[in-house]
Amino acid sequence: MSGKTETPEAAHPDSTGTVADAYRGNWVDRIAPAWSRPYLRLSRADRPIGTWLLLLPCWWGIALAAAHTGGFIWRDLWLAVGCAIGAFLMRGAGCTWNDITDRKIDAGVARTRSRPIPSGQVSVKAALVWLALQALISFSILLTFNAPAILLGIVSLAPVAIYPFAKRFTWWPQVFLGIAFNWGALLAWVAHTGSLSWPPVLLYLSGLVWTLFYDTIYAHQDKEDDALIGVKSTARLFGDDSAKWLGGFLIASVSLMSIAVLMALLPNAGPLRLALSLCAPWAMGWHMLWQMRNLDIDNPDICLDLFRANRNTGLLGALFLAIGAIV
Repeated sequence: MSGKTETPEAAHPDSTGTVADAYRGNWVDRIAPAWSRPYLRLSRADRPIGTWLLLLPCWWGIALAAAHTGGFIWRDLWLAVGCAIGAFLMRGAGCTWNDITDRKIDAGVARTRSRPIPSGQVSVKAALVWLALQALISFSILLTFNAPAILLGIVSLAPVAIYPFAKRFTWWPQVFLGIAFNWGALLAWVAHTGSLSWPPVLLYLSGLVWTLFYDTIYAHQDKEDDALIGVKSTARLFGDDSAKWLGGFLIASVSLMSIAVLMALLPNAGPLRLALSLCAPWAMGWHMLWQMRNLDIDNPDICLDLFRANRNTGLLGALFLAIGAIV
């Protein structure tokens, strides 16, 4: 990375093991037991944005399914909580797997060389045990869902396993991330309704394109180091044309979610439910437009801040879909 982005923490991990791109003063660094911190950092517990981005499509799926079937039921409360716990655990397991496979790449990138494996805080064998523990607890939660949802949850392991290698063979690794990170939209719909249909598929595709949007912004942080070590990304592929591509992703994501809402609710939903539910993609679109207006692809700090802002983007969608299901 350029000199303006190099920090003391990134270049030389400090004695506390703090990771360079974590929030300063996060709960892991402040209150977690010392023995647990390297493992929690391996799971990105000190960087919660990834858990939010994995969880929010699940909540979209629950809310849209509830609106489709006439409203929330009591079981949806457990689905929402179970998805939250599962998102935390599976995001942690996925990040652990990613760091195991990327340990040599991470050692050559300023922003990532302070992570637990390349910095020597956690061995590969210990990381594998930690991965298995997180996956097993998450699977025990999945077993409380219905059979079709359990099957979808098992199938989701394939894109999770493939994603860390995608940057080695395609300029579009963000597609593989989107496939994995938005699977919850399908799973949550099925957990509520018992079967798949077109609305959750379109909702899933909307989330996938949203992932292309926010992870392209994220990837601009590392484009210089990625070029040096030969790692591919949409940020490198798009270059100075990134704004045009991001605009296209914005339009596609909003359009796909809007069609998903229409297909889920018509012809039976009342006008108020329909209008409020359609506010979900439009609110997300306006928030994405705000990000584009503030984006500077050559400023890693701005890229990171805007990437993190996508928690609010997804929460806006979840909020309006939930309100639509309640009315």
